[in-house]
Amino acid sequence: MARRDMNSDDPLEDFEARRITLMDAVKTVYVAGQGPAVIVMAEMPGISPHVARFARWVRDAGFAVFMPSLFGRDGAVASAEEGAAVFRHACVSAEFRAFAGNGASPVTQWLRALARLAHEECGGPGIGAIGMCFTGNFALSMMMEPSVLAPVVSQPSLPLDKADAVESPPEELTAVRVRLEREDLTVLAYRFEGDRFCQAQRFAVYAEALGDRFVGRILPDSAANAEPPPFFRKHVTTPHSVVTAHLIDEQGQPTLEARDEILSFFSRRLRA
Repeated sequence: MARRDMNSDDPLEDFEARRITLMDAVKTVYVAGQGPAVIVMAEMPGISPHVARFARWVRDAGFAVFMPSLFGRDGAVASAEEGAAVFRHACVSAEFRAFAGNGASPVTQWLRALARLAHEECGGPGIGAIGMCFTGNFALSMMMEPSVLAPVVSQPSLPLDKADAVESPPEELTAVRVRLEREDLTVLAYRFEGDRFCQAQRFAVYAEALGDRFVGRILPDSAANAEPPPFFRKHVTTPHSVVTAHLIDEQGQPTLEARDEILSFFSRRLRA
């Protein structure tokens, strides 16, 4: 894949922008590639050039990528102010539940329907899903859909107001664990050690709920890209985005090794 400028808006010209209606809701989904399907869910503040780069890596590894537009301006390098506005809007949107005690975000129901559609279209044993930051836990909630076989939870940031909580309600976690054990599946998860939006307490809750089916990876803060986009420099301030804004695209870097582990995980689970 040719290198692109991560500091310029991405036209996403190599994706098909499809308007998909599911459960009476219409969303734009960017689709590219062939093979088993993988749903790539963007972090705040939307489908940035870094998120699109990761989706292209998945596509080039031999998968059909489905990248839904859930918030923000697609392809944009958001300014600090624009990104903050997207974040505020998502926090009060009925589709998302950003704070503790409210359960899984309602948009995960739509995403499960997208998983079913992607599996029907692409075939194979099932699909993969990766959520990041605001959408991090969505990949776990999507395990309630039988076609989802390879969930990746990257720096899950919800709920925002309680570091030792997760977005999934207890009954969902129980159902996911039963399925993981019954089908011999695992959940891959990533965070930076000093991430203030996804702290150690959250991974501890996942580990307690899912046991050894939860495979948590913790990267040192020194492995993070020191020059992330404007929104991250102003509003995130700690290492956070493992495979996007804080990834260092150089061989031997821990973040690039995390990307490769994720691609291998998808291959193991999704290729018959």
